[in-house]
Amino acid sequence: QVHLEESGGGVVQAGGSLRLSCAASGRSNDMNTMGWFRQAPEKEREFVAVITWGDRITYNQDFVKGRFAISRDNAKNTLYLQMNSLEPEDTAVYYCVASPRVFYGRELYIKEDFGSWGQGTQVTVSS
Repeated sequence: QVHLEESGGGVVQAGGSLRLSCAASGRSNDMNTMGWFRQAPEKEREFVAVITWGDRITYNQDFVKGRFAISRDNAKNTLYLQMNSLEPEDTAVYYCVASPRVFYGRELYIKEDFGSWGQGTQVTVSS
């Protein structure tokens, strides 16, 4: 089982930036694929970005559109999400996720793809 702990959320004005971090502990094989999901009030939890151990990256292009960058430091067992040009629509709880699976050819991910979840960090973007 992987333990994930997010940090870096907060309140920011529209157009601003935030960097989320996720400290992970557990077996490295259980973190082959890591990523971020988010859930806004009264909305479904949705995929934001995913990165594999080998740094293959997939973004949800419905809304990321070049504004976010996911990265991971395997030596530190830490996952990051740099978010720029934030919009009020980005307001949500952001969750760090991990899976031992390696996915190929995926454009989208669903929450059932990931068995390990952090408790989430709130991001609020004011207009």
